[in-house]
Amino acid sequence: MSNIRLAKDFFDGADILEAILLKRMFMVSPIPSRDEPAAAGATLICSAAFVGKQGGREKLIEMARQIKARLILVIEEHADSFAINNDLGGKLITVSIPDIPMQDPSRHYGFNMIASMVDAEGHLATGSDASLNMLTLAKKVAATDVTVFINGPTGTGKEVLSRFVHFHSARKDKPFVGINCAAIPENMLEAILFGHEKGSFTGASTANKGIFRAADGGTLLLDEISEMPLSLQAKLLRVLQEKTVTPLGSQQEIEVDVRVIATTNRAMQHEINQGRFREDLYYRLNVFPLHTLSMADRAEDIIPIATALLKRHHSDLNHIPWMDESAIKMLVDYHWPGNVRELENILQRAMVLATNGVITDADIIIDTAIGQLAPPQPNFTQQHTALA
Repeated sequence: MSNIRLAKDFFDGADILEAILLKRMFMVSPIPSRDEPAAAGATLICSAAFVGKQGGREKLIEMARQIKARLILVIEEHADSFAINNDLGGKLITVSIPDIPMQDPSRHYGFNMIASMVDAEGHLATGSDASLNMLTLAKKVAATDVTVFINGPTGTGKEVLSRFVHFHSARKDKPFVGINCAAIPENMLEAILFGHEKGSFTGASTANKGIFRAADGGTLLLDEISEMPLSLQAKLLRVLQEKTVTPLGSQQEIEVDVRVIATTNRAMQHEINQGRFREDLYYRLNVFPLHTLSMADRAEDIIPIATALLKRHHSDLNHIPWMDESAIKMLVDYHWPGNVRELENILQRAMVLATNGVITDADIIIDTAIGQLAPPQPNFTQQHTALA
């Protein structure tokens, strides 16, 4: 549902919403005329005032059928409070949005939440020019079959970007398989990567084809590749060069067709200089580099990401809370050493503390402030102060 049909008539905030949707790489266009062919699967977004002018709900549903829309979002502007109501099995959603002062329209919580509700695969919650430029580049890379190397701080969405590349590639209907190279014991990693035959080592009671063959035709993510032991790096290099794998306990080489994406949060030139990573493997992987930025360097992404996270944690859309301007300012002004993972933790705390479905600055508890919620615990407070 990446195609948005936006009715701007009788919709005061239509231009703001359109700008937010475009930053997330949605295709936004007007409602087609009766004679214009419509692509199936679109999302229809309009105001409650527009529905009234068209003759009510039944007329709106008829219009949605004509343009083959799968989801209808009706925005009630200038409401007394924030509310979400589902109808028609979730295919018709009405969102009531109160008036708020806006210094930066891109941070509008209500319209960002509406964009998150569209929830189309292959679209990420972004609001900054830097992120939009990176995704535009990643989409171009996805159209080719080159190996991609993603570098960036922990918690900045390297795996999410990997899935974005896969989704926009010709391999999107094939498997996406990921492995965290830091999470697998060294003595098991080779068997997991390349597979093994029955009885090839103690405990190998059955054969396993390994993740390279599991990802055949699709995309293989080697997460935290810098943690891979040197002894295995040479074998990986050969697999990438020859495009074949040899399972443990076998002499047979098996062809594999995978697109490899590798990620790391380390400075790879330093790892090479220290002898911890093979230079030839690095250049084999680093065909097209992409870099994710810390959240401190892309403050415009914070509210879009926050709305996506809050939606993810609410299976019932009716219970999604409103975030007031004091909370938004606190989130945007914070320096985010823990990036998206820290933001998700803080939002989960806010959901617990929120009163009457509204998150305020009083509900935004940063790690260094957690100790203030309980009796003094010096060691706990010192630990979190050191991490901040």
